[in-house]
Amino acid sequence: MANVLVIGKGGREHALVWKLKQSENVDRVYCIPGSDGIAEIANCADYNVNDFNGIAEFCKEMNIDLVVPGPEDPLCEGIVDYLTERGIKTSGPSKAAARLEGSKAFAKEFMRKHNIPTADFEVFMDPDKAKDYVEAHGAPIVIKADGLAAGKGSKVCMTLDEAINAVDSILVKKEFKDAGNKIVIEDYLEGEEASILALTDGNTIRTLAPAGDYKPAFETKHDRTRWLQSGGDRKYEDRKIGPNTGSLGAYAPTPIVTPELMEKVYNRILNPTIKGMAEEGTLFVGCLYAGLMIKDGEPSVLEDNVRFGDPETQPILSLLESDLFLLLNACVEGNLERHQIKNREGAACCVVMASGSYPGSNYEKGKVISGLEEVKRLSDVYVFHAGTKKNNGRIETDGGRVLGVNGNGDNIWQAINTVYPAVSLIHWENEYHRTDIAEKALS
Repeated sequence: MANVLVIGKGGREHALVWKLKQSENVDRVYCIPGSDGIAEIANCADYNVNDFNGIAEFCKEMNIDLVVPGPEDPLCEGIVDYLTERGIKTSGPSKAAARLEGSKAFAKEFMRKHNIPTADFEVFMDPDKAKDYVEAHGAPIVIKADGLAAGKGSKVCMTLDEAINAVDSILVKKEFKDAGNKIVIEDYLEGEEASILALTDGNTIRTLAPAGDYKPAFETKHDRTRWLQSGGDRKYEDRKIGPNTGSLGAYAPTPIVTPELMEKVYNRILNPTIKGMAEEGTLFVGCLYAGLMIKDGEPSVLEDNVRFGDPETQPILSLLESDLFLLLNACVEGNLERHQIKNREGAACCVVMASGSYPGSNYEKGKVISGLEEVKRLSDVYVFHAGTKKNNGRIETDGGRVLGVNGNGDNIWQAINTVYPAVSLIHWENEYHRTDIAEKALS
């Protein structure tokens, strides 16, 4: 029986802990730093996710057999290299391989080199040259900070003024600090987005259930009044989709990813990526998350991530029947070809419940959450804590994305009708959520 450590504290990590605990091969699951919500099902220890030495000592003390890092930060900083060098088995890419997410410029140039379909692009460090390029190409256009920016470094600019302001904001005003020392400017792609999460040992690739997510803050019929009154940015008042978020919901499987499309994704994107990394001496191990744009049955890569997505992980893992520990352990040991991925029949829908003016930074914390005990009595529903804390025995808000409420059903329609009654039972002051998660799958 194995002891497993999950690194992180959000809804994704809560889902990883939840799934790993279901393994017959796992004895204990720990989480660093975890949260009060995660602490209900795991042993949490208060270390910083980038305290590699402290984490290594903890692993030795608790006889940890496998470490599963959740967030991109420690992966891009080299936690896998650090722990592996000390004999601690860790599922994830090396620091060199993690550049697929850590550097947008590296990722785009890698895709160009290996003929992986993606939007045409150029890389700039000089703001004047970047503006000249924007003015020559016109809008809509996408401006991305090269480095990690907590999911906020990509700016979809529908006008030239927005694009010029984005260049200034990132390269001149340093909105994302050193992450914006370089920018990628790429063509705007239209279509429907899909998230493909694949496990790999650097050779064999096994795909999980394809997912769809919802990054805009609003749906077209959404009433924005409460969001604006709670401090939302008024420049989005008349824009139907509102500002981008870390995602306000996800569902799986997405019907747009047919078996035929998945074959294209494997042959044109996943396999060339894993083979290309190996050829360049940076074997990729762990979870590769390809964010795709699908148009007319053809996939293009919007971005690569080197870890499980959030909140896509929640519905994906709720459908997974295979033993997650065995899969992740096989990635590290290099024998993933011995394992297949089996999913339960049906679908899952995860609705993110958020605080006040999120994704702005001025949302209030410490709001008491009610209804969680009632939801625990529901079947096919599980609540993943993304930004909560316990205070005097009460669960309170402690982040922008607070909870991910996940519901399962025999199909998308049933999953939607399982999750939203659960969402309606949970309350706190200035809470908001989208009411249309997974609806596009019905059409």
